[in-house]
Amino acid sequence: MEDIVLGFDEALPYADGRSPYFGALVGRCANRIAKGRFTLDGKTYQLAQNNDGNALHGGVNGFSRRIWNAERLESVDGQAVRFTRTSADGEEGYPGNLKVSVTYTLTEHGVLKVVMDADTDQPTLVNLAQHSYFNLGGHDSGDVLDHLLTINGDHYTPVVDAIPTGEILQLRGTPFDFSEAMTVGSRIADVPGGYDHNYVLHNMGRQAKFATKCGSVSDLPKYAATLHDPKSGRVMKVLTTAPGMQFYSGNFLGGGASGKGGVAYPKHGGLCLETQAFPDSINQPSFPAVVIRPGEQYHHEVQYHFSTR
Repeated sequence: MEDIVLGFDEALPYADGRSPYFGALVGRCANRIAKGRFTLDGKTYQLAQNNDGNALHGGVNGFSRRIWNAERLESVDGQAVRFTRTSADGEEGYPGNLKVSVTYTLTEHGVLKVVMDADTDQPTLVNLAQHSYFNLGGHDSGDVLDHLLTINGDHYTPVVDAIPTGEILQLRGTPFDFSEAMTVGSRIADVPGGYDHNYVLHNMGRQAKFATKCGSVSDLPKYAATLHDPKSGRVMKVLTTAPGMQFYSGNFLGGGASGKGGVAYPKHGGLCLETQAFPDSINQPSFPAVVIRPGEQYHHEVQYHFSTR
């Protein structure tokens, strides 16, 4: 047994801006929106530009820095807790009152389920993501460059200055290809800055338009990725209803605030597999939908299955 997620011993660093989204539920809209600007139903909205001129993970005071209501649930699957909050109309520049519910369930069979639901009273954006940093060797065991990663996707969305170009390109023969198990560090030197890229999941390929309802490509979670630490033998399999997954290799870790037990997490000390819609989807017509309207339900589920091999 080991603690395999990066984080802090106290609550304050999660709320005061020191945390690089350790363990966070990010929103209203995860990932980046170009120039923090979008147009919805003919009206243009300007969000906070908190990441090199772009909007990132919901803004300066996004969902990750808010205090949520919490309640313990009785669940046949295992121990569960539900977090809820209402994001008010105009919060961080987003329109509409958005009611959000996130339920975490830890089953007796080593599965962590995260179910995200939302509804609104005005047309708005929603793209929630779980932003945990995993190190299967233990949160204090160094970097994850020797972890083996497999991703169930054959395309990705290339970026310029972290914003998608709108293209959907094949992975085969590139340093981004994890269709077969490869160590995280084997080709990271060929990716300027390290991995921080969105993968098109479930081998959906180059579709002209992703006909998905907001948040989901399917009602049932499908296989997305496997992470394996050969040293410890620990394995984490990821399943999700989302159409995309951001693989982030912890490029900006190192030199920041000390984590649990006073550990100084090194660069690549953990990695994120953030299932979600694609970055900047609102500004890319061929990307999955992130607009939700009154009477519609946003739903996104991700499961982390833990085992050993």
